[in-house]
Amino acid sequence: MNNTNRHFSLKHTIKALFYALIIIHLTSCGIKKSIRHIPDVQPYALEIPKVDKINDSTFSFKQNYLTKNKQQLWELYIRGNPLQLGYNNGALTQGLMQKQEEIFFSKVESLVPSKFKQNLLRDFLKWYNRKMYLNVRGDFQAELYGLSRYSSDRYNFIAPQYLRTLYLHGAHDIGHAMQDLMMVGCTSLAVWNENTEDGDLLIGRNFDFYAGDDFAKNKVIEFVEPENGIPYMSVSWPGMIGVVSGMNKEGITVTINAGKSKIPLAAKTPISLVTREILQYAATIDEAIAIAKKRKVFVSESIMVGSANDKNAVVIEVSPDHFGVYRVQNSGKVFCTNHFQSEAYENDKRNRKHKIESHSEYRYEKLQELLQKNRKLNPEKMASVLRDKFGLKGEKIGYGNEKAINQLLAHHAVIFSPQKKLAWVSSDPYQLGEFVCYDLNEIFSDKRLKNGTFSRSDLTIAKDPFADSQEFKNYEEYRKLSSRIEDAADDKGKRLSEEVIAHYQSLNSDFWLVYYQAGKYYFNQKEYSKAKAEFEKALAKEITTVPDKENVEEYVRKTLKKLR
Repeated sequence: MNNTNRHFSLKHTIKALFYALIIIHLTSCGIKKSIRHIPDVQPYALEIPKVDKINDSTFSFKQNYLTKNKQQLWELYIRGNPLQLGYNNGALTQGLMQKQEEIFFSKVESLVPSKFKQNLLRDFLKWYNRKMYLNVRGDFQAELYGLSRYSSDRYNFIAPQYLRTLYLHGAHDIGHAMQDLMMVGCTSLAVWNENTEDGDLLIGRNFDFYAGDDFAKNKVIEFVEPENGIPYMSVSWPGMIGVVSGMNKEGITVTINAGKSKIPLAAKTPISLVTREILQYAATIDEAIAIAKKRKVFVSESIMVGSANDKNAVVIEVSPDHFGVYRVQNSGKVFCTNHFQSEAYENDKRNRKHKIESHSEYRYEKLQELLQKNRKLNPEKMASVLRDKFGLKGEKIGYGNEKAINQLLAHHAVIFSPQKKLAWVSSDPYQLGEFVCYDLNEIFSDKRLKNGTFSRSDLTIAKDPFADSQEFKNYEEYRKLSSRIEDAADDKGKRLSEEVIAHYQSLNSDFWLVYYQAGKYYFNQKEYSKAKAEFEKALAKEITTVPDKENVEEYVRKTLKKLR
């Protein structure tokens, strides 16, 4: 799926929702139980937070803090029992959380403007999520309940506050399962022994989740000290207690990469809550595997787990039907893109097809190429790997091409040094800004309280010079112009000048998509000679996926027929 089409294309599921309504009526009893469910919070003591506003970007309640650093990343520190964690989180981040909710649901409203279809979607979500509460730990439900007390009343028509907060933790999984969206075309790698400068384990990952520019604006780095379990850090967004990228104080790291899924008939455990459980309760790889194995998930996902105690990393591969663990033998490196590698998936048709047709295998080969050039990685070199924008053999494949390690749309990138308990988190734009360093040994100790800061400024990784280049400015202009060009390509009534099209193509001239969109525009305008020329230019470039290439080739055939 190309960048201009990376959105929650819910329109394409509307027909399926009509059929789902039949099933909904047949299972209405199960729905009633789920929508009336309230978690048991009685076992937990609670002090309603009274937040002190120190300034516009710093808030506190006792030893719980929220502050924004100079790189514009929000840093949150919370502690307590599950219910207290949720309340502390919600009280400190309420403004950010409600804004994030508004961004998400306004996106849905823009894609599904019809009130009838919105009601249909709401009913479908109630049905689809009817088993989720049965598959989420009680302590996590209590935390979600506390967090939900600070969500907006504006969207109660979708679901009550608690259920809506729970549903949002499965949004990634639901989008993945229903659409196979691949909004998360992520890349991660772990290296150790002969592949790092000091022999220690080093992990890097790009989280290429894109739900719009506004969604990515407020990133939150959470430092959580639970009453039970292991303190941990997580990088995500306001209102999220699940983990997509994180490390605990024992040096266990988790990152997730989407795989090829079939569509299940019910939501179960959101993958981000499986990884949250690993961080909070695992100190070794074997403990992480045991946790993942006992949870019922509803999408296919790779979970890369690094471990300071094991000085090793593995990829846990979960899906509704299979469970596998990919371990490397006699090697100090493991890569993870978006296809499965363990024996459990050797005969999985979806995985094999996805490996052939998607950009996952290409990025895997690119990682191998980059590691041959950078044999002894350190955090700075790892950052350069995560920032690499080129194809195999350094080929220019266009900025934003999903075959690149750096697709220039990452929500965040992280680098973990588990044995040293250090983590680096990227800042905007994408993973091009400074990587801010955090020392978990310091943060989860009295040192943080004494110096009042979270990050280690002496270990900051410098901004990528590309962020200040004319090429980057051109790319950002290309992104803004893309929606206009795409709209005109799909609408026969809209006209574009030759100058606008030429300018659009000049902004990202190595990217196949700029020629494809121009070809579609000319085809719909019945200017078939021009369309043919543009489609042929697109075919000469590195096209992202096999289906994308086949689509361009089909347009060429249709254009040739028109020219006869």
